Amino acid sequence: MRGRGAALAALLLALALAGALAGALALGRAALEPVAPGSFQTSIFAIAPGEPVGRVAARLKRDGLLKSALAFRVLARWRGLESALQVGEFELSPSSTPEELLERVVSGRVVTYEVVIPEGFSLVQIADRLAEAGVVDREDFLVTAREPATAAALGVEGETLEGYLFPETYRIPRGLAPREVARALVDEFHRVWTEIAPLAEARNFSMKETVTLASIIERETGAPRERPLIASVFWNRLAKAMRLETDPTVIYGIPDFDGNIRRSDLENRENPYNTYVIQGLPPGPIASPGREALRAVVRPAETDYLFFVSRNDGTHVFSRTYREHSRAVDQYQRRGRRN
Repeated sequence: MRGRGAALAALLLALALAGALAGALALGRAALEPVAPGSFQTSIFAIAPGEPVGRVAARLKRDGLLKSALAFRVLARWRGLESALQVGEFELSPSSTPEELLERVVSGRVVTYEVVIPEGFSLVQIADRLAEAGVVDREDFLVTAREPATAAALGVEGETLEGYLFPETYRIPRGLAPREVARALVDEFHRVWTEIAPLAEARNFSMKETVTLASIIERETGAPRERPLIASVFWNRLAKAMRLETDPTVIYGIPDFDGNIRRSDLENRENPYNTYVIQGLPPGPIASPGREALRAVVRPAETDYLFFVSRNDGTHVFSRTYREHSRAVDQYQRRGRRN
């Protein structure tokens, strides 16, 4: 009887263990299933720099994307992906399995945001535009872009990234460091610069000089066909050792410009960007020029123009002599102010 009882106890224990194992396996299988199979709902889930997999798993479960945080952690460890989670925002669905969620957050397929950088935007305007899109902190980006070390690391000439953040339409994820966002814009500049560089070298013009002059051209006219003409005026003035006398550079050098250029601004010798008093180019770019403004510098129109004045419609009248220029100024500026 005693032997028969021991055998029965062993059998019952084995059945219990088997049942527990089966239950554990069932629970394990359930933990690896989607929270809501067939759901079309998605949500944005952000992973911060340095965030450990355990915290990510806990938040996934809290947000209704996982049944079991433990199962996600074990899966990440088993796959050797605990340190492979990417930073950024991900579009995730409760219809995904834990394995699919893991693949998503290690793949780098982050949510991106469209940011349009127009031609002629200054560094400050670009920082504002990027901050509006939520892809950078404005002040952090400005500090980074103004560091000489950043310009050196990104391979551009100058103390800052002014002029080198190329105007284009970008798709940028959130969560990148300011330097990485800047790198994306500067890389686009370098791509265009490969076309411009040989022509600039033929004119004995450096990268910085080319971008500086192109930035002035960009701010002087919004009419694409005029860029080569504007460039010819500045090249002709430089050849004759005439001052450039361009308002956009003066404005750039005025802190908190209120929209009005005064005589005192044009006579201010403390403004290093005042091309009414300095010879040659200002110290650096005043904005980010586009491809056509850069091309205009290295392929200007062949003219003997030395002056131009706005018609107040986005175009300009070009003149060869000061007398012609004075007549144009009288027609389009002084008379307009009197009417």
